[in-house]
Amino acid sequence: MPVQAVAIVVYDGIQALDVAGPLDVFSEANTFLDNADRYETVLIAAHRNPLRASNGLRLMADLTFEEATGGFDIILVAGAPTPPEAEPDPSLIEWVKQLPWRSSVYGSICTGAFVLGYAGLLDDRRVTTHWQDAQALAARFPKAKVEPDLIYVRDGRLITAAGVTAGIDLGLALVLQRHGAETALKVAKRLVVVAQRQGGQSQFSPYLTAPADPESPIARIQNHVMAGIGDRHTMESLAVVVGMSPRNLARHFVQVTGITPHEFIERARVDAARMMLEGSDRPLKAVAFDCGFGSADRMRIVFSSRLGVTPVQYRASFRRTEPE
Repeated sequence: MPVQAVAIVVYDGIQALDVAGPLDVFSEANTFLDNADRYETVLIAAHRNPLRASNGLRLMADLTFEEATGGFDIILVAGAPTPPEAEPDPSLIEWVKQLPWRSSVYGSICTGAFVLGYAGLLDDRRVTTHWQDAQALAARFPKAKVEPDLIYVRDGRLITAAGVTAGIDLGLALVLQRHGAETALKVAKRLVVVAQRQGGQSQFSPYLTAPADPESPIARIQNHVMAGIGDRHTMESLAVVVGMSPRNLARHFVQVTGITPHEFIERARVDAARMMLEGSDRPLKAVAFDCGFGSADRMRIVFSSRLGVTPVQYRASFRRTEPE
């Protein structure tokens, strides 16, 4: 197979791992490939002046937008720790608009998806970004089909990855597609990562956010549920806490939080169970009972549905060990 030309678009304030992650995947892959079948990578930016990543690392582009007139096999737009509040530099957007014609595969890592959005490349496409910014991406580009819980999403020639280290997953997926599972696994082992992560972004993100007014009826309901996470909660019992009718409470809760009380309770139970699984060796039955699931089987079903992993798998991945 011929050499694969890979370009990563960079700019001031990018997340260094969004660049280094995929680059290291392709670099490690080269150690297992024939020279004629290797990946050749370049950084592309508006200019050749030093760029400062969010962690202070200095980068320099290999090519400017004006110089990068040829085609590439893969072009990825790196992201920044926070999405752009307004449309980025016009020269960046104009160059990115041409990605479908400049490359065989194109996409983004993390908040680089916002750059694709401003370039008009997300309409009617399945995409993802960092879990913390997925809602903002969907709001800013309502025609995009945002998948907030996926590590990466492939929609035809468009591929987008979630936050930061998910760029490694994206790179491994591209290596796997071209060179097979054996090569992808070898690269993953060299990088000390898994070749294919189990579950989605939810296992890394906090489910619960506090309401703006801590004295509001919604905050009181949330505090009541969290204080008695193992108790049975019904709309009637919650309504009594705030002196509202069940019907009015249900409507008000959705208006304020965007989710139903039942959804909040289940998320709260998942978060409580996650903390116990991370911080203790308590049996699954005890964790399930204390967190209100009723049984270990029910907890397993909820974890598998919401996080894409079982409680056992979650504990194996996130168990905290005390320093000696």
